[in-house]
Amino acid sequence: MKSRNYKKKLILIIILHIITIVAAKAQNAASIIPDTVIRKDTARQTDLIDIGKALFHIRPKVIRTQKDKKFYFSVLPVSSSVPGGNGRALVTSTTAAIFLGPQKTTNLSSATFAPYWNFGRRFGLPLRNNIWLPDNAYTIQGDIRFLRYPQYTWGLGSSRDQPDRTLVNYNYIRFYQSALKRIQPFLFAGIGYALDYRSGIGSDDEAIDLRQFTKYNYGVSGSSVSSGVTFNVLYDTRKNALNPIPGAYANLVYRINPTFLGSNNNWSSLYLDVRKYISLNPAKPVQQNTLAFWSYFWTAFNGNGPYLDLPSIGWDPYNRSGRGIDQNRYRGKSLFYFESEYRRDITANGLIGFVLFGNINTVSGSGSLFTSWHPAAGTGLRIKMNKASGTNIGIDYGFSKGYNTIMLNLGEAF
Repeated sequence: MKSRNYKKKLILIIILHIITIVAAKAQNAASIIPDTVIRKDTARQTDLIDIGKALFHIRPKVIRTQKDKKFYFSVLPVSSSVPGGNGRALVTSTTAAIFLGPQKTTNLSSATFAPYWNFGRRFGLPLRNNIWLPDNAYTIQGDIRFLRYPQYTWGLGSSRDQPDRTLVNYNYIRFYQSALKRIQPFLFAGIGYALDYRSGIGSDDEAIDLRQFTKYNYGVSGSSVSSGVTFNVLYDTRKNALNPIPGAYANLVYRINPTFLGSNNNWSSLYLDVRKYISLNPAKPVQQNTLAFWSYFWTAFNGNGPYLDLPSIGWDPYNRSGRGIDQNRYRGKSLFYFESEYRRDITANGLIGFVLFGNINTVSGSGSLFTSWHPAAGTGLRIKMNKASGTNIGIDYGFSKGYNTIMLNLGEAF
């Protein structure tokens, strides 16, 4: 009976996501990406580059273009905390963006490199790319990471309290690459390869056995390997992923991890991500006044996927979900997530802005999906770092039951 109810809920979630995708697709291209937004004049905007030029009396130079290509670059060195003690860590977030084709018909390609080091054994080298070839004929998406990454875990589900946790250490190599071909305007399909390799998995407390603590038998000690093929469908009307303008986004990834490709066990997963951006002031596209919505459903099949590869809050592809909730706080065999955010400029020149956000999630593990909900909320400040690429410095404060945090990022959360 429980299995039948779970299947009904799973089907309902997929149907709701599909309705959202169809509703977004039903809009014509002009209503999704107005010409005034595509050719947005940034001359009236101000960013930190303009302020720096004024302070140091640097004479502005005319932007050179070569075959309609422009390159944008942003660097943000910050100090942040890393789980497991040893105090602070040095984090440098670098974002590079370029048009690889005509700007009217080609999305802005971007790459983000955000290494961190806590002056000890904990470090990370993550590199993400989102490439759009001329006229959006193809898109290439990648995620490469080499990490010595500590994170707290509370086991499956949500039955444990915030203090009832243990620190898990491991080395992590991730290699995700996918190539998608445009089959209709804004609609892409393709395949990819995904590898998750973890070694040295173990609790920081030698007295704790992770198998007993998590009540899960796979990938909780030694090493784990998930190596598989992904089948991808993408619908994306956003012109700029760094700071999305009104539009829509939907991404479906079905992943199969067979043992003949090196996986420890045969298992598979489904990830469905839907986002919608609504301008509340379309007559003035230069000024930010936007409602943004984000929802995803993530589930693992076969029941034997490695523990650290199971759906978990904060482990979406860009590690941006669950603001105000400790990363990995809720992990299960299925996870449903929803977030909304209001974005608004404070100054007329776009230099300073703010956001208000709220999110909620539910996981299976200690019970069935939808039996326990975990909300969080917060607010944030936005500072325009590069008006040409739309890159903002985001300083967010988020809170939930028993936890609060300050987050600093380049670009929007979603």
